[in-house]
Amino acid sequence: MRVLLTSRLHGEALGRLAGHEVDVYAGPNPMPGAELARRIAGADGLICFPFDRIGRDVIDAGSGLRAISTYSVGYDHIDVSYARGRGIAVGHTPDVLTAATADLALALILDVTRRVSEGDRMVRGGRWTQMIGARDYVGAGLQGRTLGVLGMGRIGRAVASRAAAFGMKVIYHSRRPVDGIPGHCTLGELASRSDIVSVHAPLSPATEGIVGEGFIRMMRRGAYLVNTSRGALVDEEALAAALRDGRLAGAGLDVLRKEPAGAGHLLASLGNVVATPHIGSATEEARLAMAHMAVENVLGGMEGRGAAHPV
Repeated sequence: MRVLLTSRLHGEALGRLAGHEVDVYAGPNPMPGAELARRIAGADGLICFPFDRIGRDVIDAGSGLRAISTYSVGYDHIDVSYARGRGIAVGHTPDVLTAATADLALALILDVTRRVSEGDRMVRGGRWTQMIGARDYVGAGLQGRTLGVLGMGRIGRAVASRAAAFGMKVIYHSRRPVDGIPGHCTLGELASRSDIVSVHAPLSPATEGIVGEGFIRMMRRGAYLVNTSRGALVDEEALAAALRDGRLAGAGLDVLRKEPAGAGHLLASLGNVVATPHIGSATEEARLAMAHMAVENVLGGMEGRGAAHPV
């Protein structure tokens, strides 16, 4: 059978597709839509990435598709219901990137509250011209602060446990309370009671723009926002306005609404923003495990067993 990959993947994982025809797109990401539509024709399996858009047009072009697997835990870039209606198995890569993404979320929290990247830019730019005094260049400590977790799924829970180790109080908002985890609250309470809000909700029609102008207006003055989920969950213009006028002290962002982002992005240009290029899962261990899971999903779907890790 034939498997199309929209980007390169670990050779160790691809070795498990021995005996099948493997077509790997080697150009810059994302794969152009016209080329994707052309190369998916005749494919039995597809391994895609979050930057691909696998809508009805692509699925229809792959008339022989039996399996789609995304190299990510999120699957908002795939028309899952349409694929399922066509009898196509759809898989993703949950769990194995939980620790990596939670670690990055905590790194962003520490960075933006202690102004680490801001200080790095100061030193490298030759602007550290005098010793730091008692009231100069102060940030915020974490002990005793309240972390508000928006979306208490696997990653949200992992971030909460890390925050507790720093002496933080954790509250959270999700569709329903999580058994055994106290601190569930309404969305408005999360905004108004949190010193730091960390976003971990999946992107869906119900959550797009959930951190909007109203939410940001309810946040405590001097609070921080961290997002390692999806850029579309946040109203970037409202966030930028709050950061510029000092209502919010800072933001740590691994994701933006439009990616990649150039130097002129309204958030990336602000000094109180720490931005990373969507690298939540980017550890050797997590990425290799994701590659194996993506291959397992495609093999299972093509062979009629269903995706090993179904959406």
